[in-house]
Amino acid sequence: MTAHVRDQRFVELMGMIAYYHCGGHRLDLEHSMPIGDPWVPGSTCDHLLISLPYLHGPALEQCPLPGGHARILWALPVTAAEIEFRRRHGHEALEQLFDEAEIVPTDPFRASVV
Repeated sequence: MTAHVRDQRFVELMGMIAYYHCGGHRLDLEHSMPIGDPWVPGSTCDHLLISLPYLHGPALEQCPLPGGHARILWALPVTAAEIEFRRRHGHEALEQLFDEAEIVPTDPFRASVV
């Protein structure tokens, strides 16, 4: 997760992601999860969308390790309306809206693209 400031909330969110993933939901590319509250107070982003780490380039996605590799994906904060749009129109259609709107993914107060 890339954020605009350092905040303990982001550590808690990473813990939530790990718990959700290990609790039987097996998060992967194009999956999403509700986080129950706004990403930060006042934000309309209350879900996370698992996406490619676009801001950091493709070299970040594959992280070589001794004896294998880790795949690093991005937990992008999104709105409930964006998740509903993705369910109806697909992940690529939502990503296209993000591109067209030129969202700043680290802006917790960005407007929903739908």
